[in-house]
Amino acid sequence: MDIRKIETFLCAAENCSLSEAAKQLHLSQPAVSHQIKLLEEELDVKLFLRTNTGLTLTEAGHLLLPLAHQLINDTNELKEMMSSFKNLGTGDLQIACSSTSGRFVLPLIVARFRIAYPGVHVRILACQSKNMVAKLLENQAHLGIVSSEPIEAGLQAQEFFRDPISLVVPKGHRWANRNSIDPADIIQENIIIREETSGTRRVMLEELAKFDIDMEDLNVFLEVGNVEAVLELVANGYGISFVSGLASRYLCQLGRIVSIPVNGLDMIRVNYMVRKNIPASPSQRCFLGLHPHA
Repeated sequence: MDIRKIETFLCAAENCSLSEAAKQLHLSQPAVSHQIKLLEEELDVKLFLRTNTGLTLTEAGHLLLPLAHQLINDTNELKEMMSSFKNLGTGDLQIACSSTSGRFVLPLIVARFRIAYPGVHVRILACQSKNMVAKLLENQAHLGIVSSEPIEAGLQAQEFFRDPISLVVPKGHRWANRNSIDPADIIQENIIIREETSGTRRVMLEELAKFDIDMEDLNVFLEVGNVEAVLELVANGYGISFVSGLASRYLCQLGRIVSIPVNGLDMIRVNYMVRKNIPASPSQRCFLGLHPHA
């Protein structure tokens, strides 16, 4: 099947107009109409109803629409992959990141990669964990960074880096000069926690459970959806919190917050690089070979 006919169909369907599709494709309107007619003959169905107000998709046209999008995406991915084999220095790499610590590590890794391969165009896409799998499976991203290993079929994951999770308190807090505290001490303080889907929250609760401490035992002051807000709240004296070591490093260096070890807690969050279970392009393989702390 000629991919140009699929592209013409998509353009006409998105614009509901042959004339507008002709403008965007830099073709004549008869040429666009002929392409669609050939596609309809090849598939032996009517794809459009032509009215005085424009084009309307038939039931067959509606069925074809998502498949046509997928076909174009797959074709572009194939072209890009084959092109990258000829010249590793070119291509496109889209990386979705739903990990908090990934937001601090990934830009530095990408910067190093871009210096080594300046012809590869890289985009970092922010997304929520629940959207990561869809982005990868629908070819909206080539790679993804997540804080828990996915179990969905069609994906493969490898450990990318580890991030220690630490308890942080304001600089003037009564624990600020202590070498460590016990887990039971935590229930005496206002605590700021991440949202329910957060990897940091998951690891925190798993470790505290070893000491028979659960959510009901904690004096939760606020539940906050991003680590930057959590750190600002802690720095301004509103409570304590468990946060990514990478995320809290800068404010610790400034002396606005203090990291306190908790006896018996070993809080490490593993971050994974995830991709579709298909052969990686050369540029993807090079990126996957980078070590975050190298």
